[in-house]
Amino acid sequence: MRKAETVQTILVLFGGCSTEHEVSLQSAAAVLEHIDPARFRALPVGITREGRWLRYLGPAQALPGGKWQQAGPCVPCTLTLDRGGCRLLWLDGSGQKEAFDAAFPVLHGKNGEDGTIQGLFELAGVPVVGCGVLPSALAMDKDRAHKLAALAGVAVPESAVFARGAAAADIHAAAERLGWPLFVKPVRAGSSFGISRVEGPAGLDAAVREAFCHDGEILLEEAVPGFEVGCAVLGNDALTVGAVDEIELSEGFFNYEEKYTLKTSAIHCPARIPAEKAAEIQAAARAVYRALGCRVFARVDLFLTPDGRIVFNEVNTIPGFTAHSRYPSMMKAIGLDFGTLITRMIELGVQQA
Repeated sequence: MRKAETVQTILVLFGGCSTEHEVSLQSAAAVLEHIDPARFRALPVGITREGRWLRYLGPAQALPGGKWQQAGPCVPCTLTLDRGGCRLLWLDGSGQKEAFDAAFPVLHGKNGEDGTIQGLFELAGVPVVGCGVLPSALAMDKDRAHKLAALAGVAVPESAVFARGAAAADIHAAAERLGWPLFVKPVRAGSSFGISRVEGPAGLDAAVREAFCHDGEILLEEAVPGFEVGCAVLGNDALTVGAVDEIELSEGFFNYEEKYTLKTSAIHCPARIPAEKAAEIQAAARAVYRALGCRVFARVDLFLTPDGRIVFNEVNTIPGFTAHSRYPSMMKAIGLDFGTLITRMIELGVQQA
């Protein structure tokens, strides 16, 4: 008789102190609903917008919409960070501790996708389902990610970086050098928060102010012609690469609203491009994934120009897992259904880095 596999306990973190709090709730609900109960026991912990940690005992379906704190019992909690003995500690006076085998941060944006929470678990010696501290921090930093991608031989957009307090004249001069239209972006932010497409000098100052609301550094970046393509990557040593997808825009750019509602845009998976070009994009995605030191999973976003050039855009180390999300769709296109994908990600996460 085959010996039954040991059920592993996985701490699933959601919410967070981030502008992407609501997106995290949607992603985490999908992960919790598709985790294999025969293999894993989920230990859901929500982080409120204010930064409180709550052991969540309610249904996963209540997460989207932000009503989870009213939908089920929540117990204040924290972590005991003893290396090799990290536990979830209930702060209700009971002193109850819950052990877990790995942490799965389903947190988007700052304070979740940028290496901060990864550092906490690395300090305690807890395996993380996803990228570690350095690749998470590098991927969140658009300027440094671009530099590493360029060193790996992948083309990147022309850009200029400015810190808060930079002279307006210098910013305008850089914009004129890059040409119009261009994009103004926070260096470290996700889901297109704080990003503006600027058609000419008149709109630059407002875009700069908006970007500085999200980060202390901003990036002026040339507008790359063509359209955005993406590539899901899974693995540590050997890599599995999903089907390339394509974003079709009717207007503007792929901002926060479009990413999560698809009001005027469409995502085609597989992308409507020749197989040879898709293979080139997959190779570029692998190169960037390796250059940043990613592990377990990440989505690499690039541009495909009218003349066939592949230009790096960014890496999402915790891409969305909502109903509209691209990463699961790209993996489904090569035969990995959502449940199998979650299982494989957790298996890769508990492997030693």
